[in-house]
Amino acid sequence: MSEVYAVRRTRLRERCNASGSTAALVSRPANVRYLSGAAPGNAVLLLGRTEDVLVCAQPPDDRVPHNRPDEALRLHVMTGIGGDPAVEAAALAVAQGVDALAVEEHHLTVTRHRAIREAAPPLRLTGVAGAVEQLRVVKDEEEISCLRIGAEIADQALGELLESILVGRTERHLALELERRLVDHGADGPAFPTSVATGPNAGRPGHRPTDRRVEESDFLSVCLGATYRGYRCEIGRTFVIGTAPADWQIELYDLVFSAQRAGRESLAPGAACRDVDRAARQVLDSAGYAEALPVLTGHGVGLEIDEDPHLTPAAMGKLDACVPVTVEPGVHLPGRGGVRIDDTLVVRPEADGGPELLTITTKELLAL
Repeated sequence: MSEVYAVRRTRLRERCNASGSTAALVSRPANVRYLSGAAPGNAVLLLGRTEDVLVCAQPPDDRVPHNRPDEALRLHVMTGIGGDPAVEAAALAVAQGVDALAVEEHHLTVTRHRAIREAAPPLRLTGVAGAVEQLRVVKDEEEISCLRIGAEIADQALGELLESILVGRTERHLALELERRLVDHGADGPAFPTSVATGPNAGRPGHRPTDRRVEESDFLSVCLGATYRGYRCEIGRTFVIGTAPADWQIELYDLVFSAQRAGRESLAPGAACRDVDRAARQVLDSAGYAEALPVLTGHGVGLEIDEDPHLTPAAMGKLDACVPVTVEPGVHLPGRGGVRIDDTLVVRPEADGGPELLTITTKELLAL
């Protein structure tokens, strides 16, 4: 992997040099990890003029192999307590003869930015303008493999939950059990706070579990994800509690399923992000649910659960091959509940079989 990180740093360096900066200071944790292999607490990465340095407030915990920094980097551990690695990195840049330093202005606080200026006045600070995030959009096969394993873990945890007794248990209890199962099956942890929503809460985007108990005839919506080696995936499913769903539940579920399928089938290299959103959205819009739709149809995933690209009506840009995204349309009807279906897929060309589905738990409307 050392060569992979070196190539990533070289690509960023080329972008910075093209904009007139001889070095870069990367402070956003996911970006530090992407370029160095690890992101110890508050660590920053200096892409210097003569060498690259990972600056840490304390030594990294190397007990987990995939959390160890790239051995090609020089590790600089600060002495003393309370210092700022970003300020220390700026001083190291000056010592290397750097005159212009590109920083992640979208991540640095005003206080931290001011501290760098005061500690290293010779430096001219410029912006790196989300360059690392842009590099992260297209994943290599090693990254996709981590996402694939994370998806398998999430599928396992969800499948086991569906085999247990659900009636009478609270949303909060079920969410905690799912997160425990994720870790039991090898995840670093949940990719985000697990959402379990029942009855009138079902289908609500971003629902935080409550003490409401599962009841017969409820819709049950579950959204969870696993983190594996730092990479995060997402899956969402909706079920019915009881022997058979009501007619309105079947109709709503079939509609959301059709919208989700339309979004999935529109994923292809070169497809406009807004067109993917439109493909799913128009199915629900034409059925009269325009006011009940979420603001987006999907988003990128990787070292963070919400990355570029975003599949929204106003999204700019087109999809590339090897970009993992979610497709997650849903409808929530206040007071009644709703449906959400969410998959993580990788954009692939038609010659390679089209979009690769990572989350494979059935999308059939099950009565549990």
